[in-house]
Amino acid sequence: MSQLIRRVLVRSLDDIVVEKAPAPVPGNDELLVRTAVVGVCGSDTHAAAGHHPFIDLPYHPGHEAVGVVVAAGRAAGDFAPGDRVIVEPNLYCGRCAQCRSGRYNICQELKVFGCQTPGALADLFTIPADRVHRVPEGMTDMQAVLVEPLATPVHAVGKAGDLTGRTVAVLGAGPIGLFTLVAARHAGAERIVVTDLRQGKRDRALRLGADAALPADASDLAALARTELGGPADVVFDCVAREQSMAQATDLIAKGGHIVVVGVGAAGTTPIRLDLVQDREIRIEGTLMYTADDYRLALSLISSHSFDTAEIVTATFPLEETAAAFRTSLDPEHVKVVVTVDGP
Repeated sequence: MSQLIRRVLVRSLDDIVVEKAPAPVPGNDELLVRTAVVGVCGSDTHAAAGHHPFIDLPYHPGHEAVGVVVAAGRAAGDFAPGDRVIVEPNLYCGRCAQCRSGRYNICQELKVFGCQTPGALADLFTIPADRVHRVPEGMTDMQAVLVEPLATPVHAVGKAGDLTGRTVAVLGAGPIGLFTLVAARHAGAERIVVTDLRQGKRDRALRLGADAALPADASDLAALARTELGGPADVVFDCVAREQSMAQATDLIAKGGHIVVVGVGAAGTTPIRLDLVQDREIRIEGTLMYTADDYRLALSLISSHSFDTAEIVTATFPLEETAAAFRTSLDPEHVKVVVTVDGP
């Protein structure tokens, strides 16, 4: 094993470099993992642009990670070299009220691997053993890398309760929006409308099971959606989280309905029609990441081949071309861009 490894450093969208760094050494409860595949998340590009409210520049990215265990600390459980693993990146304290109640995704001291701590866009990384899951036999790296981004929509859909027989609108057909579509369908939604500005993304949503896909900028969007759903939506998942999408969500939702904010909103204020929220008894709820149950369900959905994962990964780049991977992720025609790592 070489003493130096390659590691990606992001200072800005225009300053993404592959640097040399000492090879990490696993702690007593940690694994040393050789990276195989890492997905580029919307949070990564937002952070690189200086727009993410919770990620400071510079940072070492990579939280959607698949790898192979190289070594394990003495207290790292029964993991062994050669085990293929995927990362559940929420690093929680285990002590606060949220953690004690099982909601460690909103830990008071939450940090995210690859966001607030060095991530997996490197030849090697270390991580606590309780933050990884084994990759099932027969699952490819390109399938496994989708488990983490799918877990967030699985958690969001769970927030909405039982969707059996209910109608759903999903605002935005990026990776999170498309995965929310998949998760909502699995949860029993009767009819699902997806909105997006791009025809290509709307077409992809239809291929993944949407009943209708509508232009997000249509002047009569609410009327079009009601026609497709047979009335206002019981649940709206806002995967855009901007002023316009929240206004649309309020227009689309039924009285007594539930708006779930899945996208990472911009810092600052976002106007909301509180008169309508009050008068129609609209519930607006945020959702952050996931817990192990959500992660395992996402793993099960991909293992069961319940949707075509080939629709999601639209480009791959080697580690040395991570800057190009980030730029490509900004292209709205792409869904999930993946970096492959072929290290020492």
